[in-house]
Amino acid sequence: MIEKIPMFNFLNDDEISRLKDISTIKKYKKGEFLFMEGDEPKWLIFLLTGSVRLYKNNAKGKEIFLHQLSPMNFVAELANFENIAYPANAVFTTSSEVLKIDYVKFYNEFLTKPKMAIAIIKSLSQKLKITSDVLHQELVLNSEARVAKFILNHEDLFNELKHAKIASILNITPETFSRILNKFKTQGVIKLTEGNIISTKNKQSLINIMDG
Repeated sequence: MIEKIPMFNFLNDDEISRLKDISTIKKYKKGEFLFMEGDEPKWLIFLLTGSVRLYKNNAKGKEIFLHQLSPMNFVAELANFENIAYPANAVFTTSSEVLKIDYVKFYNEFLTKPKMAIAIIKSLSQKLKITSDVLHQELVLNSEARVAKFILNHEDLFNELKHAKIASILNITPETFSRILNKFKTQGVIKLTEGNIISTKNKQSLINIMDG
């Protein structure tokens, strides 16, 4: 499995073997937590298969959605490099597999390699973009734009979660969320099945709504 990860494909056979020695693969079920906010990071974690949702809870206990991670991505690696506790919660939304690498040994033995350092920098840059997107959603986007963006970027979650849960993630009321969905359906922006699964969506219309 390690050989198939793009950011490790420049390692030679001995280095791959060593990386395997300091790593373990663990399977998780849907609904299990990878870590919780405040936990100490002991492993450098790479998502191999499945999907994991990152979120925080505000002072009132309301969930603030941060990001949905897909396979072949590091998970919250900034906590490792900054030596801080995890700043958010991570829960699996499907059955998943992760590669857990002993961070101290990885740091000492692999981060001296320029190609590896560049790969990590690129990953960290992607996470900074995620943070920027969250701030943009909370401070700039109106309710309709938030719903449009969620449908565009997280159709799988839209089809999986209850509408009240999605409303909470987007920091709007369930009534507002329902009103917006009805408007989108009336305008032909989306079509839903009886089970509230998206059957079709007008991507350009959603982008226009999101961009204001």
